[in-house]
Amino acid sequence: MGGMPLNDMPWWRWRSNVRSALHMISDPVFQRDVWRAGLPGYGDITDAVYRIVEDTWLDNWSAEKYVGTIFRDSQEAALVDVAVLRVLKILHQVGADAQVDAYLDHPAWPEAVRAAREAHVRMATADGEDPDAPPRTLEVLAILNRTA
Repeated sequence: MGGMPLNDMPWWRWRSNVRSALHMISDPVFQRDVWRAGLPGYGDITDAVYRIVEDTWLDNWSAEKYVGTIFRDSQEAALVDVAVLRVLKILHQVGADAQVDAYLDHPAWPEAVRAAREAHVRMATADGEDPDAPPRTLEVLAILNRTA
């Protein structure tokens, strides 16, 4: 397949943003090599959370609301809900402006990573992509969202 986003979903751009953020949150190697190292091009953890909840309002209601538009089915939506709740709980505890280490060293972070991984794998696989490919930069994501 040509890669994310697959525009067979009505709101595929939102799907792309959610997938991108979950991908970054689900990848400890990425977090170490990019977020902890302060490398540009991917945004920070707060940016990733913002991409999940910006247009979707998943901080206010269930992903189930978007089955058929952003999410393919109820199982995918349920996995996203679990991941979002885990990440938002940490965000509210450490604060949106906290340093990256406050998130990544939080005792609940490994569980948030696991939940994000489950959601990411389900979504990437459903879109015909390799869930183990490295996350795309925000620039690449923007290009894909314009051209797909």
